[in-house]
Amino acid sequence: MPLLRVHLDSDRVTARRILQLHQEGKTHHESREAARDAVWRQGRTPAGEPVFVGITNGRRNVQLLYDVEVYSDTAP
Repeated sequence: MPLLRVHLDSDRVTARRILQLHQEGKTHHESREAARDAVWRQGRTPAGEPVFVGITNGRRNVQLLYDVEVYSDTAP
């Protein structure tokens, strides 16, 4: 199944907190749901749970990165 990379806007403090949660083996449910919603808005159907990949290094505009498996038969 193809992977779709999702970029979610965030601020530096929140992004670092979410990164720390994932490093501790925990999940930030709100950002995971936001990633799933972003996939639906792009007209794709998620095939699994969003997987946290990391954060960008932006000074002002930090983004959370998620990979989401999508069904290949859904229209982009």
